[in-house]
Amino acid sequence: MALAAGLTGCGTPGAPQPPSLNLPQPVNDLSATRVGDVVTLAWTMPKRNTDKLAIKERVLASVCRKEATGQCEPAGTAMQLPPGAAGTLTETLTGALATGDPRTLAYFVELTNRKGRSAGLSNGAVVLAGAAPAPVAGLAVEVRKPGVEVHWKADDEGAAVRLQRKLLTPRPAKKQEGAMAAPAEPLEQNLLIENVASGRALDKSIVFGEKYEYRAQRVARLTVDGKTLELAGELSQPVQVEAKDVFPPDAPTGLAAVATLAQNGGETAIDLSWQPNTETDLAGYVVYRREEDGTWTRISPAEPVVGPAFHDTKVQPGHTYRYAVSALDRGGRESARSDEAQESVPDN
Repeated sequence: MALAAGLTGCGTPGAPQPPSLNLPQPVNDLSATRVGDVVTLAWTMPKRNTDKLAIKERVLASVCRKEATGQCEPAGTAMQLPPGAAGTLTETLTGALATGDPRTLAYFVELTNRKGRSAGLSNGAVVLAGAAPAPVAGLAVEVRKPGVEVHWKADDEGAAVRLQRKLLTPRPAKKQEGAMAAPAEPLEQNLLIENVASGRALDKSIVFGEKYEYRAQRVARLTVDGKTLELAGELSQPVQVEAKDVFPPDAPTGLAAVATLAQNGGETAIDLSWQPNTETDLAGYVVYRREEDGTWTRISPAEPVVGPAFHDTKVQPGHTYRYAVSALDRGGRESARSDEAQESVPDN
């Protein structure tokens, strides 16, 4: 009896485990975008089944879509995909799905095993059904001093316009002092224009000397359960522009002149000051002077004045002088002269 008991404790197998149903884990990262009438879906195929066992064969992936509480209708063609693969599907909306007011349209992926069994639908990826905004027409660009002006044919569509900008002349990031590196300009940027009645927008974030490509699309938006969904129209044809800086700096402002009399061995002079310019390529300033209605004469050195101030010592008592200042950039372009400032030197 003792021997039998010992054998029972060591050799009897435990309760049998149920066989795996081999159900693929549901997709949980389905995403969807719509541009024009084309919807693009993307997801990742699972590598394990619901029993956490590795999937060793291709899995059938089917896509369906539904409006509101309607039935989930098949979309596209079912496909056999290996575990871990990137799944994609593109569908062109037609008929009622591509007409009417914007409304939600949810997509789902369902994975089934050889026996046609599934562990359920994926997460829902929502786009907007309905008529897409009309394409942007007449897109054109023009370089101006504040940046690149983008304009297009204005109409009463009422949708916002998104500008897609691509940098065509990427450059390595410039290193700063130490180990830190200055970030390079992004290769692609988007700019959403809310007020489109004028049919134009100014991109102030460009860098002169670079080349850019612009495309535009209208975007209708609908808020559902506190979340904003977008319905984007087709992208326009691209236009390119080389942002050459051919513009002189702005004329300096705030010029003031104050006479100082000789004291304690000093000299009589007129001190000038003005507001500094903000151009990033500013080289300095040029100072001009004249008496009465005489000819303007440059009185500053050949090298531009670096700061927004100048000390004029070549003045005489009893004379009245008029001054003006211009700004100079590193390309040698000179601004218009500032407003005049007048000052008289008192008699000794």
